Amino acid sequence: MKRVLITHSYFYKLDYKQWKFKQPYPPYGTLLAAAVIRQAGYEVFFLDVALCDKPADVLTTIQTVKPDYFVIYDDGFNYLTKMCLSVMREAAFEMTKLAKQNNSIVIISSSDSSDHYEKYLEQGTDFVVRGEGEETIKELLNLLDNGKEVHSVLGIAYKLNEEIKVNPSRPVLKNLDGLPIPAWDLIDLQPYRKIWESHHGYFSLNIATTRGCPYKCNWCAKPIYGNRYNSRSPEHVINEIEYLMNHFQVSHFWMCDDIFGLKPGWVDQFRELVVKRGLKFKYKIQSRVDLLLEENTIEALAASGLDMAWVGAESGSQKILDAMEKGTTVEEIGQATARLQAQGIKVGYFLQFGYLGETKTDIDATLKMVLKNMPDEIGISVSYPLPGTKFFEKVKSDLKEKQNWSDSDDLAMMYKSTYSPAFYKLLHRYIHSRFRIKRGLEQIKRKKFRLRPIVSMVYHAPLSLFQSWRLSQLQYGK
Repeated sequence: MKRVLITHSYFYKLDYKQWKFKQPYPPYGTLLAAAVIRQAGYEVFFLDVALCDKPADVLTTIQTVKPDYFVIYDDGFNYLTKMCLSVMREAAFEMTKLAKQNNSIVIISSSDSSDHYEKYLEQGTDFVVRGEGEETIKELLNLLDNGKEVHSVLGIAYKLNEEIKVNPSRPVLKNLDGLPIPAWDLIDLQPYRKIWESHHGYFSLNIATTRGCPYKCNWCAKPIYGNRYNSRSPEHVINEIEYLMNHFQVSHFWMCDDIFGLKPGWVDQFRELVVKRGLKFKYKIQSRVDLLLEENTIEALAASGLDMAWVGAESGSQKILDAMEKGTTVEEIGQATARLQAQGIKVGYFLQFGYLGETKTDIDATLKMVLKNMPDEIGISVSYPLPGTKFFEKVKSDLKEKQNWSDSDDLAMMYKSTYSPAFYKLLHRYIHSRFRIKRGLEQIKRKKFRLRPIVSMVYHAPLSLFQSWRLSQLQYGK
């Protein structure tokens, strides 16, 4: 039986911002691929590098296992991998080199390798799996094992006589219930539990219920699952949740879909199963404000345990939302926020600045929206050009040598926007300061004298004055 060692290339410790949050999640997509490969009859070894210090840490396992195939399969459900961070790309290159030195055939599947397969092939990777990977890897391994040609395998790129061959894409899977649940038995979850419980007081695991996104926001890339939207059945998801609760005593989940519960009737069925089986857990999701405003959706989510909804608010300027082809309105953002919070559900806003055509008026509108609606959390970035998007095509002539962030705290402006990179760096901190000041004031107004928000307010109040002054200088190039 041939040996397959499967891993991924996301090292939390190489991404300072994410490591600081102390909210690590196992590589869900990698564990699912491991289950599929094992089901196909291979001896599968799993190496989780998420909490490792450096790529070289894989060498001991490679030398011990001596795999016939070394598979780097990134977690396509982790939005950080879609950003194609260069520090993780370099990690993949280093692991590839170590595996090749130990006579393994190297196969990689990731958003970055799908977009830049030629870079990975130049570094010694034997096969790049482009797009959704489970069926492709099964077919590829079977042909390689039997010494057959791989020219018919859909969804791969490889070298033949030093010439790069790119095979046609593979259609996406429609029957997601036909997949096994991830190989949770192959991973040690105790280090994750320890980090979560020591920093947050509870343990959270990740689950994917869908694949793809049918919406066409022109800055959002979909190199793995595309614009098609396919969903697991509520029963299939609940079975996995029940398994994880029984085996790992977990009571909180991150539903790591691009959009949770889009299929008509899905959320209602999910709620009914939660109640019928007597399951008690909390979870967080990512969604759209227009979807959340559909009849009874928020009520059903609350009844099934929803604790927090992150929404792509992006901007408080309707002009910018329309330019992004977001398909939502500023009014809907406010309505969804109010209705979620009325049900006791926390709300997080993803915000982005620096989109083409954005002015100071648009920026002010976004700040005004945040301070008016007061979500529970905000996450801020500058617009990020991802290959394959309309936005990328618009700005690619501005992109120079740096086309990827090194890590998620990079926040570099990689194209020419309205203001300087220094302006947007400071704007990020200023918005956070104003948000924390307002949160502290609301605590006082409600006579809820929690120490942390009030201390944060006191710290950020004078800081925001300096930030505002400095922003006004940067706005005019001073």
